[in-house]
Amino acid sequence: MAGTLYLVATPIGNLEDMPPRVAATFGAVDFVAAEDTRVTLRLLNHLGLKKPMVSYYEHALHHGEAILARIEAGESCALCSDAGMPCISDPGEQIVRDAHARGIRVVPVPGASACVTALAVSGQDTARFVFEGFLPVPKKERRARLEALRTETRTILLYEAPHKLRTTLADLLETFGPDRSVTLCRELTKLHEEIVKTTLGQAVEHYAAQEPRGEFVLVLAGADPQALAREHTPTLEEAVEAARLLMDRGMPPTAAAKQAAAGTPFGKSEIYRQLIGQNT
Repeated sequence: MAGTLYLVATPIGNLEDMPPRVAATFGAVDFVAAEDTRVTLRLLNHLGLKKPMVSYYEHALHHGEAILARIEAGESCALCSDAGMPCISDPGEQIVRDAHARGIRVVPVPGASACVTALAVSGQDTARFVFEGFLPVPKKERRARLEALRTETRTILLYEAPHKLRTTLADLLETFGPDRSVTLCRELTKLHEEIVKTTLGQAVEHYAAQEPRGEFVLVLAGADPQALAREHTPTLEEAVEAARLLMDRGMPPTAAAKQAAAGTPFGKSEIYRQLIGQNT
């Protein structure tokens, strides 16, 4: 009979946050699949446990086949990341996908997740949000991702390393403007935890003078829907031009004016008068 793949959350910083079930699962499984075996070894030492380990980090995903084969042969495995819930912005997701495809039982052993913890404490809107993880590194892909997020009205969650924070804040400022609200959550649950709700402009200014330290979760307010609506409201001239193009395709003036008026603050009669005036 095949074993079980357990997805085991580990503390995001403070070892006192270790759920009893996490420790018990580590103790019960046959082996551990770790993002970084050195990090997980320290955790197992803290628990007083010794377990065989294999790495599944991004450049060693070829180990995924060996991990799944051992589970199919009857062993149980605890898969964990360096911190938080595994398989979230983490290469372990591929192993989980393959496990489901092969009919292997996958069991979550939940705990803290840095992105959800940051969202809860951010003071931003928590009703609807989108998790973006780390932004792409290549400039072209990064610009495309940020442009796609420019009109996002949900709260946006991002991860960032300290040595890249200044560049990321500058890119966010360029895309979303200096007044966009952002909460910077640094070193969550650790000794030097810091949670600051500010604006992108103020954040850029602050970290221009102070060296960023520790891992960051950025919780960025979404775009204001009313501001977006104002931004995309066509002018009367644009509405009339749209009606003229419809007429060029054979549509009668009255019908063209009615269609062009839809979704604008202008009435069909106003657009019709402009059309007739242009054609006389």
